[in-house]
Amino acid sequence: MRRLVLVPLALALLSLADAAGVAAAPEGTLTIAMHFTPVTRWLDPAEGESTITPYLMLYALHDGLLKPMPGVGSGPSLAESWSMSKDMLGADFTLRANAKFHNGDPVTAEDVKFSFERYRGGAAKVLKDGVKEIQTPAPNRVRFVFKEPWPDFPAFYGTFVASAGWVVPKKYMEQVGEEGFRKAPVGAGPYKFVSFKPGVELVLEAFEGYWRKVPSAKRLVFKSVPEATTRFAMLKRGEIDVAYLLDVPQAQELKRDPSFKVAFSGGIASFYLDYFDMWDPKSPWADRRVRLAASHAIDRRALNEAETLGQSRPTGGFVPRNLEFALPLEAHAYDPATAKQLLAEAGYPQGFDAGDLHPFPPYTSVGEAVADFRGEAEEKAAEMKIELPVNAHLPHDYVPGERLRLEAYRKLAAALTNESIDEVQAELVDRYGELPLPAQNLVEVARFRVAAREAGLSDVALQGNFIKFSPASLPESRTMRLNRMYPGSQSKPAMDAILIPKPKTARIGGRDLQDAEILEWANGVIRNIFSDAPLAVG
Repeated sequence: MRRLVLVPLALALLSLADAAGVAAAPEGTLTIAMHFTPVTRWLDPAEGESTITPYLMLYALHDGLLKPMPGVGSGPSLAESWSMSKDMLGADFTLRANAKFHNGDPVTAEDVKFSFERYRGGAAKVLKDGVKEIQTPAPNRVRFVFKEPWPDFPAFYGTFVASAGWVVPKKYMEQVGEEGFRKAPVGAGPYKFVSFKPGVELVLEAFEGYWRKVPSAKRLVFKSVPEATTRFAMLKRGEIDVAYLLDVPQAQELKRDPSFKVAFSGGIASFYLDYFDMWDPKSPWADRRVRLAASHAIDRRALNEAETLGQSRPTGGFVPRNLEFALPLEAHAYDPATAKQLLAEAGYPQGFDAGDLHPFPPYTSVGEAVADFRGEAEEKAAEMKIELPVNAHLPHDYVPGERLRLEAYRKLAAALTNESIDEVQAELVDRYGELPLPAQNLVEVARFRVAAREAGLSDVALQGNFIKFSPASLPESRTMRLNRMYPGSQSKPAMDAILIPKPKTARIGGRDLQDAEILEWANGVIRNIFSDAPLAVG
């Protein structure tokens, strides 16, 4: 079986039930490693945050009246047909006769109305302020009446802007309540809910009553694997079938292996970086010439090659050009001379302190590439590289808001002592409550970074079946200790590194260590091999 890897152009939507062909009984399990950790509210269309990530689950579990479809920015799905009135004061929808929910109930106009009224996501105010009433003249007919002409209603209702058009069963919701629905969501999509372990996996099973066609795979397993190196290793070992968002070096290695297929998600989203100071009206960034200079100073073609193997399309705006009504803005040319001239005209011939650069997680490598263009390679080289199979992050339902999470990540990254890490941890607990497990792991990674730095290490990373520790020029006595305590280890003078076999719970038949276990093991390596403190005997 050829396994698939998607590199970071944007999020690709899984739509296994949309493929053409003769319907056959679903079979097999498709296991997907995701670059993020889903939260419970992402399984409920009412909670949509107007971000694209939750739609990976929504497309499998639920269905919408209108939704982005292959080749169409907003196409009918549960709606068999629809139209806008000539005066743009209303929209009429006719439902498909064979559409039904996973519990067997038919999808009705009352369900559509209920789902819209229940929606409380990111675009709730815009939608509800514009809708005067929702009429249900027949079980299969719905009419939205607007307060004033609204020609771009479908651009809100039928795209990734809002999930208000994704329909849930009213009767079931009234029977089980909000809490019951969160525990066992029922939708009208191609897959039905089986189980959800936050931070671990979401399991779905084919719904053979789906109106479009019978899904191909019997079971879908979405695994939460935030670390790119871990997704890469799982793919190589055959533990998963699809890996999202691998870094370019990993994708290049997989392209050389005919048993894998590297695919690109098609550019359905734009990613950008910003400086916090850009939002300060007293900052130099407030001058348009400064912002234009920064744009001319970025070599987007080079970034494109480095980050997505040249498959992205440089753009001059953050609204994807394939969205309806989007203004297609071309990117500014890479022109350092013009950039310098604009800075001089703005009164900054020698440049200025731009403030902190914050990439949108997990696209940190893009930020590092921009930092290189800013001449910060020396600072970057001094940073620690820790790449171990640890589920370490701040969950969305723990720290709400992207900027709050960015600030917390920044504080942990800047903490150089255990005392300063204690302060960050105490602040998190004070503001958001006790740390969930992924956040605990994040704090422990920060503590391990301190220990590694004190031991003179700058790179501790998974490398195939080994863990690399570098730099590592060991004297003969420590090399002997290394081989005695960690059989199978290799010294690589050319790399200035040692490679220690990846630890397992048992030498025969054991599983790989991960999370707190592997951090404890790695700390032990530092104490046993790199520390000057005498080993404990007993």
